Amino acid sequence: MFVSTFLITALGTFITDRIIEPRLGEYKGKKEVEITHLTDEEKKGLRYALISFIIFIVAILLLVVPENGVLRDPETKKILGHTPFMDGIVPIIALFFLIPGVAYGFGAKTIKNDKDIASAMSKAMSTMGGYLVLAFVAAQFVSYFSYSKLGTILAVKGANFLKSTGMTGFGLIIGFILISAFINLFIGSASAKWAIMAPIFIPMLMQLGFTPEFTQCAYRIGDSSTNIITPLMSYFAVIVAFAEKYDEDIGLGTLISTMLPYSIVFLLGWTLLFLVWYVFNLPLGPGVHIFLR
Repeated sequence: MFVSTFLITALGTFITDRIIEPRLGEYKGKKEVEITHLTDEEKKGLRYALISFIIFIVAILLLVVPENGVLRDPETKKILGHTPFMDGIVPIIALFFLIPGVAYGFGAKTIKNDKDIASAMSKAMSTMGGYLVLAFVAAQFVSYFSYSKLGTILAVKGANFLKSTGMTGFGLIIGFILISAFINLFIGSASAKWAIMAPIFIPMLMQLGFTPEFTQCAYRIGDSSTNIITPLMSYFAVIVAFAEKYDEDIGLGTLISTMLPYSIVFLLGWTLLFLVWYVFNLPLGPGVHIFLR
């Protein structure tokens, strides 16, 4: 993963500069907002926000840190797990942003009463309208696809097909990576795919002398490469919503075709890096090797 960071950064930069940006052309959207100096009211608002933020953090710590803290589990005294703190983490995060925001508004005099707070929140949520509609449609598609079990069928059939080919050595690893990349187009959850494929491929590759860690590394290459081109990815709707801020006419097809060069080059680059690791028998991590010893 350490070496992959530099590899993917270099490949991503090359693709963006040489392929993607020339295809997109000149950006003709909204002009950048002009940066101005803070007014006295804005500085006051920032002070109010900082003070409220510190008070909120101190209050949460007082409810969590003491052994008899209210947000700890009343019996085990734990903080993590099925505890009031973890069960209430969503409203806690919401208040984490809401309280300093409201404090800033009162300090900067952009908020004067509860109606202004409701108006500001409504305005912020109005920008989510397009995303909510897109997410609803995407959720229906993902749900029906999951109900049909087509992804699971493809995963099992693909794994059994690769097993039946009788390939060995690195040829089998390449096939495993490609199968993982293909199945990832139909099953968005990495853990779900691994739960289906691991019982088949780990024993098969262990018989050939490969460690389970090596198998999982190969799986992650295929699984990671096609995330950015499958509509079944959990965050695909979010990406489309963000892209629409810069191109109102963008759709699923346009986004997928834009991301396709990244997917192909990342898959090839990671596979070649994996081949280097295999040829020179380099350790995958501390105490983890490619071959069983």
